[in-house]
Amino acid sequence: MTRICSRSVSPRIQWQLEQQGVHPLLARIYAGRGVVLRSELDYEFTSLLSPARLTHAAEAAVLLADCIAGQQKILIVADYDCDGATACALGVRALRAFGADVDYLVPNRFTYGYGLSPDIVELAATKKPKLIVTVDNGIASIDGVARARQLGIATLITDHHLPGDELPAADCIVNPNLPGCSFPSKHLAGVGVIFYVMLALRAELRERHWFSTRSEPRLAVLLDLVALGTIADVVRLDHNNRVLVSQGLKRIRQGQLTPGLRAIFRAAGRDPAQASGNDLGFMIGPRVNAAGRLADMSLGIECLLTDDEGRALNIAQRLDALNRERREIESGMQEQALSQIAKAIPDLEENAAAAVSLFDSDWHQGVVGIVAARIKERLHRPVFAFARGGGGEIKGSGRSIAGLHLRDALDLLSRRAPGLLLRFGGHAMAAGVTMRESDFACFRELFAAVVDELLSPADRTRTLETDGGLEAAYFSIATARLLEAEVWGQGFPAPLFQDEFVVESQRILKDKHLKLRLRKGTQCLEAIQFNFDRAPGNTIHAAYRLAINDYNGVQTPQLLIEHLDSRAG
Repeated sequence: MTRICSRSVSPRIQWQLEQQGVHPLLARIYAGRGVVLRSELDYEFTSLLSPARLTHAAEAAVLLADCIAGQQKILIVADYDCDGATACALGVRALRAFGADVDYLVPNRFTYGYGLSPDIVELAATKKPKLIVTVDNGIASIDGVARARQLGIATLITDHHLPGDELPAADCIVNPNLPGCSFPSKHLAGVGVIFYVMLALRAELRERHWFSTRSEPRLAVLLDLVALGTIADVVRLDHNNRVLVSQGLKRIRQGQLTPGLRAIFRAAGRDPAQASGNDLGFMIGPRVNAAGRLADMSLGIECLLTDDEGRALNIAQRLDALNRERREIESGMQEQALSQIAKAIPDLEENAAAAVSLFDSDWHQGVVGIVAARIKERLHRPVFAFARGGGGEIKGSGRSIAGLHLRDALDLLSRRAPGLLLRFGGHAMAAGVTMRESDFACFRELFAAVVDELLSPADRTRTLETDGGLEAAYFSIATARLLEAEVWGQGFPAPLFQDEFVVESQRILKDKHLKLRLRKGTQCLEAIQFNFDRAPGNTIHAAYRLAINDYNGVQTPQLLIEHLDSRAG
């Protein structure tokens, strides 16, 4: 069941924002997201929180500066998703600009799994680094850090994942979610954390007069990578993250982006000059992620590192091909997942369990996270999808819904069933777990029981919060462009509207998309619902986004239907 409701908007706050020069429609939208003052919409670089406020960033800068001054090798160990890839590329580019001897290593997820494991440390040791720097991982790498210490290799952990009860004995840890860290922006992505460390490093090098004989790099040139990683990792867009994303998008639109990112835009058929957060999240990010899901994330990192336009385009085309393959695999797995559920629960929508756990021995390890996300959206329940990982183990990726902190749920489960989970970690909305294949049935039962305890009845109803109706004058390309130019994302959602329409005509595209012609009063509008599940009646109540349809060079406004209910009459 889906409930559509309108956000509460204070008329006084809306009026106040309008008086401060905010567009009337945007004033209403922002007031519904808790914005009170226009200053909260100031996304200039100068409004960024100071790196001096991030706990241990200054100590990390000293470690790095000492290595640079001593010409000692630094090795970055990255995670294998888009956040990890952008963080790695940013770290390598910045450190090289500072004069560092730096290389990188990204574990093949199918061979080494996640994080700085002892095996990865052994592999890293062959490159003879003085210092290992993790990006977007490492906060749970207790054994890996211990092994590095045994080998005489220093470690700097930069991460944003929630720490467990025990921290690794690293030389330095930078993570806004560390106990006692007072940094206000707790939702930095991994790429955001390493960007802050690089800002702190630059400040440390200035103190050492490092730039008296060499040019000082401009770190702002790396903000395109920060924006991509932040959006792709679906972290909460608090004000600080919105500044980072806004500045990155600004540079992308001005054509100031790395050759690799420009090439991926080209491969995706998108124009950087018109770039939006939606492009980064749904067009660019998945192509970078495809390397880590199906092949080797080094491919994605190399694309973001190269300054050779030809090489960048070649890699981008390979990433595009991998993404097409990923979509095909995902489609088959999703059908299998829905079939599994249908056999167990005849009425999927009405009788879904508190949580869903799925496993198939033939599923692809790199795609289970996407499948979990798709099923979660379909059923509005927390979902884990598992694939075989070797050695009798299975690896699962989970996605949650509002009201359930997924990592905390796993922590509770692990306390109730010690030894069931071999490894786990993650965030509120996404997490990963490794366990024995023989324990899957036990996990499925216990996870559903834990979720049943933690989720309230209200949490189990999908709620679409909208910004109310959209006045007739705003159904235009100008309005669509106005909305696209703003920064939207997790925790600061893109505008969603609701209205009643008369269905003038309907047809099905590619056997799965519903194309509609709608009428509201005297106004006729084109609309589309992707992956629809039922045909509408003559009158509908729809939740929709305003977008631009670009067909054969002709641009027209279009409604993207998120949900619709048929009305009688």
